[in-house]
Amino acid sequence: MESVFEIIAEPNRRAILGLLVSSQQSVGEIERRLRMPQPTVSKHLRVLREAGFVESQVDAQRRLYRLRPEPLQEVDAWLAPFRRFWSVHVDALERHLDRMEEPTPIKKNKRRKGEDR
Repeated sequence: MESVFEIIAEPNRRAILGLLVSSQQSVGEIERRLRMPQPTVSKHLRVLREAGFVESQVDAQRRLYRLRPEPLQEVDAWLAPFRRFWSVHVDALERHLDRMEEPTPIKKNKRRKGEDR
């Protein structure tokens, strides 16, 4: 069996997981949205299902796939020690964006001495 990292290393599988983050999808919807042939989508869904990344349920004539986040916890745990490297930069970006949202003080036009008011 492939490791979690080998499974998510494949770009098409990552794309499928990305779609399933927001909502469950049928094979046909995944085909259309990712512009992949049905056999390719089915192959990747099988790998993802066997590894526990997705689960499916039957809805009338179609099978709907949804994300199971538990296998991604292994990736999250592996990434934990590395977060300190980018969290400082993300915090700095957040402060910068907050400053950009603050209203800019409007400078009043100063009248020169002797001008009519």
